[in-house]
Amino acid sequence: MKLQGPFLFILATLMIDAIGIGIVFPIMPDLMERVGAGTTAEGALWGGIMMSAYAVAMFLFGPIMGNLSDAYGRRPILIATLLTLAIDYVIMALAQTYWVLLIGRVMAGIAGASHTTATAYIADIADPKERGAAFGMIGAAFGIGFVLGPAIGGLASGLHITAPFWIAAGLAAANVAFGIFILPESLKPENRRKFTMSGLNPFSAILKAFRIPGLAIPLACLFVFEFANLVYPTLWAFWGREVFGWTGFVIGLSLSAYGILIAIVQAGILPQLTKRFGDHKTLLIGVAAGVIGMVGFGLTNNIWVVAIVLPIAALGDMSPPLMTAIAANTVGEDQQGLVQGVIASLASVASIAAPLAMTSVFEWYVNESQIYLPGAPYLFAAILIIAMVPLILRLRSTDHSP
Repeated sequence: MKLQGPFLFILATLMIDAIGIGIVFPIMPDLMERVGAGTTAEGALWGGIMMSAYAVAMFLFGPIMGNLSDAYGRRPILIATLLTLAIDYVIMALAQTYWVLLIGRVMAGIAGASHTTATAYIADIADPKERGAAFGMIGAAFGIGFVLGPAIGGLASGLHITAPFWIAAGLAAANVAFGIFILPESLKPENRRKFTMSGLNPFSAILKAFRIPGLAIPLACLFVFEFANLVYPTLWAFWGREVFGWTGFVIGLSLSAYGILIAIVQAGILPQLTKRFGDHKTLLIGVAAGVIGMVGFGLTNNIWVVAIVLPIAALGDMSPPLMTAIAANTVGEDQQGLVQGVIASLASVASIAAPLAMTSVFEWYVNESQIYLPGAPYLFAAILIIAMVPLILRLRSTDHSP
């Protein structure tokens, strides 16, 4: 699709959001030590709880934001959630205890609908045949953000442990001002639907979405893949510290390298593959690459293997935008907010359970088990994706690409 003004703004918004998220990843182990969360393995557990709290809030509020945006438009929801994120980073910067950090992450989870609404915005302005590539551009924007975010976080942490939070707060506030003056409304009045109280119930919204013909399978695939893929943001910093002794700066560099690869894959490789092979075959390539990446990280303790596996793992990130495009093409324009809200809610459910599961596996194989295997969570994630393959094969009938 053409890179017109509104589309460019949404990409810029998502890139800044990704910078704000990625900027704190390199300092997570040090941050847990700062608030008294214990050793590396114990800090990983407390960090997992914090990520789960974020996901619980996002799960409860995701469908609310999606339904509100279907009824009243995307623009006001985007502005409000971005403002909440700016306030959240200030709270995180001022936090002296773990519990204040936890409150901050709950606020961020409530504001997490900014990604959901932005995705619905893209669905509004993109042609159905181009949605796979458009959602891939969203992934590329996140990839660029994750290039800049961890690099800034790793460098800023040298000044002070809270410096990355202040930078993230400034970026989020600037983004709010940008949106107020630049962002037009994308949802036409005739395409809006009446807001109902049933839309406030995330379980009701999920059940409603799963009853829509053809939507259950792509939603189920998205849920399993999101659950497995959360092994990276949950454990990368702790795994790197445990296996290689990485500092926050090195963790930031490694995440930046991964972000560059994701941007290349989703902005350059994904559109070309979908044109040549179609959505379904490209999705199979992405799934296979994801499994190879997780197995590679799970078994290695050599840095050169990480360098080889990292580009392969980046190809796995083609899968979510393709599944999202299939889901979006299944419903009408008046239900895009509902579907994207449900996708966010399912991702939130995965984000509630996955950090607890992944960090528990990590802690067990580092501190408790007779077998020392810090890469065990990556192997667990690979098994989950392999088990999902039969459902992915059934998506062929919903492939809308040439």
